[in-house]
Amino acid sequence: MTRILNIEIQNITKDRLLKNLQSGVLITPNIDHLVKIQKDKEFYNAYQQAEWIICDSKILYFLSKLLANPLPEAIPGSSFFQDFYKFHQNDKDCKIFLLGAAKGVADKARERINQKIKREIIIGSHSPSYGFENNLQECEEIIHLINKSGANVLVVGVGAPKQEKWITKYRERMPNVKIFMGLGATIDFEAGTLKRAPQIWQKIGMEWLYRCIKEPKRLLKRYFIDDMKFFYYFGKQLLGCYKDPFKI
Repeated sequence: MTRILNIEIQNITKDRLLKNLQSGVLITPNIDHLVKIQKDKEFYNAYQQAEWIICDSKILYFLSKLLANPLPEAIPGSSFFQDFYKFHQNDKDCKIFLLGAAKGVADKARERINQKIKREIIIGSHSPSYGFENNLQECEEIIHLINKSGANVLVVGVGAPKQEKWITKYRERMPNVKIFMGLGATIDFEAGTLKRAPQIWQKIGMEWLYRCIKEPKRLLKRYFIDDMKFFYYFGKQLLGCYKDPFKI
């Protein structure tokens, strides 16, 4: 494990993860997550209950080199999901449900993935309404939809910390689902409604800047104001004076 601030991130490669991911909740921390976790106890608790905490961020990967136990690689959630369904291409027991994105986007992602894989690996999809997590009736309907589908893998892409909190709250209500993944904009990427940064941007850890250029109204404040707090917290960790706000 590599501890960054108050979160333990697993030291694992993508290949090992693909071979060993059989059950549990997978979440993918980035700088924005780690900033939010300093003040959001419910989000922090969701992390404590997750079985798989995997480094999503190249920046976190690079910074981990300053620590005693650095991460072996970054495993961006969007890339990992592609690797996951390709790894299970011929596994007839792998049945995935997509929950997230704007109306019709999850259905489009489902269609594109199934065409690519040449089988119906995505067996269900649903785009919830804005604020669905606060609507008990809609949540019940979504749970029924997922259970009825027969899916055993659930990908939730509604943004952090909403997706992680929703999974933690309702995972026990979906007994047939063995693997839960909170993967942000992955459904939009798979549908083609959002484009990922070119490979060179990804390799040098600048995918965040590419996304900010594409969606400045939504991401400018997050990346250039809110997330700058991370470097203050991380500096304190390097100096040995960081304190976990939730540690008793």
